[in-house]
Amino acid sequence: MINRSLRIGIAQINLTVGDIEGNKRKILKYIDRAAKERCNIVVFPELSITGYPPQDLLLKTQFIEDNLSALHEIIKKTRRKDVVSILGFVDVEEDIYNSAAIIYKGELKGVYRKRFLPTYGVFDEDRYFKAGRTHGLFLIDGVKVGVNICEDIWYPDGPGWIQSLHGASVIINLSASPYYVGKREFRKRMISTRASDYASFIFYANLVGGQDELVFDGGSMVFDEEGNLISQGEIFEEDFIITDIEVGSVLRRRLHDPRRRKKELKETATFIPVCNREFKFKKKKSKLVEDISREEEILRALITGTRDYVVKNGFKKVIIGLSGGIDSALVAAISVLALGKENVMGVLMPSRFTSRQSIEDALRLSKNLGIKTFTVNIDDIFKEYLKTLKPHFEGRSWDSTEENIQARIRGNILMAFSNKMGYLVLTTGNKSEMSVGYATLYGDMAGGFAVIKDLLKTEVYRIASYINKREGREIIPESIIEKPPSAELRDNQRDEDELGPYKDIDPVIKEYIEEDRNYHEIVNRGHPPDLVKRVISMIDRSEYKRRQAPPGIRITYRSFGIERKLPITNRYKQWE
Repeated sequence: MINRSLRIGIAQINLTVGDIEGNKRKILKYIDRAAKERCNIVVFPELSITGYPPQDLLLKTQFIEDNLSALHEIIKKTRRKDVVSILGFVDVEEDIYNSAAIIYKGELKGVYRKRFLPTYGVFDEDRYFKAGRTHGLFLIDGVKVGVNICEDIWYPDGPGWIQSLHGASVIINLSASPYYVGKREFRKRMISTRASDYASFIFYANLVGGQDELVFDGGSMVFDEEGNLISQGEIFEEDFIITDIEVGSVLRRRLHDPRRRKKELKETATFIPVCNREFKFKKKKSKLVEDISREEEILRALITGTRDYVVKNGFKKVIIGLSGGIDSALVAAISVLALGKENVMGVLMPSRFTSRQSIEDALRLSKNLGIKTFTVNIDDIFKEYLKTLKPHFEGRSWDSTEENIQARIRGNILMAFSNKMGYLVLTTGNKSEMSVGYATLYGDMAGGFAVIKDLLKTEVYRIASYINKREGREIIPESIIEKPPSAELRDNQRDEDELGPYKDIDPVIKEYIEEDRNYHEIVNRGHPPDLVKRVISMIDRSEYKRRQAPPGIRITYRSFGIERKLPITNRYKQWE
């Protein structure tokens, strides 16, 4: 039959690296759901048994064996489930492979091994896997289906193209594509182009959830042979997306595209038969999700990353040092949205330099959020430090030493609360501060997770204002948003007196870090040479601090995380 109908479900699920048993249970739950929904096929994300990315767990043979044992259990438990399940696992032969298992009624019908292994940015798959050579062609209910994995779809002439030339009407891609701002639209355009070029339906099953620094946004998609988006999953949420298709339209499209006939296939391949059924079902309306704003996208990423880091690492509550400033206010607001107000605690630690307005702002924020807040005055402790060190510092003037002592006292107090009560300390430094080193080691950098580590200061203000607009009331006091930022570690201190206006330094940071532009390119884009030189020098000098910072959520293409590998000992100067 030329025109066959298929119902395919995408299980867009939140998995945890290393939780093989928990991941297995979730996979079985969705297989059961797909069978009840009369799906021909159910698809899961990349490496769904192990979670993604498993990193050096892949160097442990027991981990590989446990992953295979889970696969065998899943296979056994599908005997009475009339649905083809396609899920990610680690296959092993003479080496290990990032693979997809095709399972039907208690049998492993076939395996596809990922061909293109990304080794750039946050990816390091060549370190672990061998590239596959399988074709990934399967005959399911009279329909020719191609299966490939994540990076494979990003190459125009990759496995999906070859599978379509062999006659696959449906291409299924298991993915774990990490989020950064702008990635969703780029990904959507790319897959739309592939569907049109291949003249195939493409089912793109993406992972959702936070894993250490990475956040996966979900947004799984289905495109028809013309490149039209016909289904899409929720963004930053688990979802089950059911799409009904009729594949006859693929042949009609291909009959009108003579270019495909000019392509000669170098390899022969056969379709592996899986099953041959014909379900009767009433066609469901496809799901399309409304697009969201840039601010909403970033906020959801921060909420998801915070929630999953806290929960997946076994914490129940978090604690935040509240200063009355914009950074700690935003971190507290995100934490409440992620975890609930009952799981967020604030600690206000005023000193002789803390203004009355800052104390009032912090308390007002706590009231608006409904969180419990402790007040611990640090001035007596600070006096003892000064008294103890006075004989040794005699004749030396006040400088950053005394300022850093205050920050480190606060870090010690937060860690004391953490140790005593089992709370996770969330740090409040932003990307601008982390870039130029405007942060104190073992002080405001002390903690377990850095929520806004990848958010520039100008973006901090934008997201804070957006939260108030989104919630329809004042969450973060306007007085916090409007006042000039200050560390308040000495009289009349202002961040911009030392760093310059954030509106001037943030573009330089963005161009140097996120866009990899050099000194001359940045200057040629209209920035003052002295400013550019000063900012780049501060960034390069501060690499040692960033190495000691807690992990934080990646929301840009280049973050201070696992993909950045610069030497600490480094005398290279771009302007010499």
